[in-house]
Amino acid sequence: MNILFISAYVPSPIRVRPYGFIRALARRGHHITLVCGANADDGPALSALRDICARVITVHISKAEMVQNALRALPGDLPLQAALSFGQRLREAVRAEDRSKRYDVAHIEHLRASALSYALLQTPAVLDSVDSISLLFERALRGSPSLKSRALALIDLARTRAYEARYPHHFEQVIVSSPEDAWALRTLHRHLCHSTLHERCALSGHLPDHHDVQDSITVVPNGVDLDYFAPQLVARDSATIVFSGKMSYHANEAAALHLVRDIMPLVWARRPQTRVVIAGSAPPPSVRALAADRRVIVTGYLDDLRPAIASATLAVAPLRYGVGIQNKVLEAMALATPVVAARQASRALHAVEGRDLLLAEQPHEYADAMLNLMDDPHLAAAIGAAGRRYVEQHHTWDAAAEQLEHVYAAAIEAVRYSYAAVASEEHATLNARTK
Repeated sequence: MNILFISAYVPSPIRVRPYGFIRALARRGHHITLVCGANADDGPALSALRDICARVITVHISKAEMVQNALRALPGDLPLQAALSFGQRLREAVRAEDRSKRYDVAHIEHLRASALSYALLQTPAVLDSVDSISLLFERALRGSPSLKSRALALIDLARTRAYEARYPHHFEQVIVSSPEDAWALRTLHRHLCHSTLHERCALSGHLPDHHDVQDSITVVPNGVDLDYFAPQLVARDSATIVFSGKMSYHANEAAALHLVRDIMPLVWARRPQTRVVIAGSAPPPSVRALAADRRVIVTGYLDDLRPAIASATLAVAPLRYGVGIQNKVLEAMALATPVVAARQASRALHAVEGRDLLLAEQPHEYADAMLNLMDDPHLAAAIGAAGRRYVEQHHTWDAAAEQLEHVYAAAIEAVRYSYAAVASEEHATLNARTK
């Protein structure tokens, strides 16, 4: 297929889902044109993408422009997340590609780029919502340690709920990373969209029934680069716990604080020399302050996270809240590092508790699980090996891309069906008038 891939930002190994999709689709023979927002720091990622994509079209978006876009959206009903990159130059770039009529389907990455679909008149559109952002906002309001995060969630929650509820009427197909997010979007549609069912009919002449809407939301889980995240030939430390992720993300900030403040005192009571490595970019001051304890290392940005994860005794994902699928868990499992994760983080997985990973909810449950792995190297090795096998079986990018191909085909067929319905209605109207 010829695929128009639209993103508000540059896909990269950090923004792993769109990057993984693009690489896998290209390997499978598809031709991809990427249209994305970019800034001065994106040079290396863009260079890699130009080796993969047929064409890469970038539009520079400054932070000042994003702020202006958000301020313009405040009086309306467009979510601020969607407004950030909804600038004229990026819309025009998308519109120009759409007018060329060369694409079979458009793939739109995340809520952040979703409004750019208004520039599409010729091309069937698939939205990768990734997560339900309104569900994330609800949980951030209850669990985020950041006043800023709670305030932004409060400002944007109602408009994001209403916007996500209309996804099935704006896009031929929608994909998400987990069953929970699919449930959230379907629930929003069911409860908020009864009064707006005719919105799409005005454009397509086809009013989807309830069954159509449910079928238009598909779970496509993340994959893992199994060659890159392969088990490493390094010795594991005997008492090192790693938590990895983009630390500027408020859910990761909350998890890091929970780990050091609530869980580790229970571990240190029995193993006082245990180290904690918090590995990931842009840690906020609250996370950097945790390094005041010599047993806590806050790395900041690392060019390569693999050595930190592969040399640790275990990886932990003590999420207080979150949505979607957790790549930090999948990548640690792929490296054969045993994982202790929040039960919530396992909802998007088919992993077996006690075999593929250990799960916990309360601080004492995390502490007990981590201490068991540190006290029993054979158990740790067995869970690490099982975790690697699980990822090999369930989370390859090629399998995800194959699912995407079916979604793309369904989107194309939905447009054909709409055109046929319009033509049939026009034909019937003409016949009636003739008679």
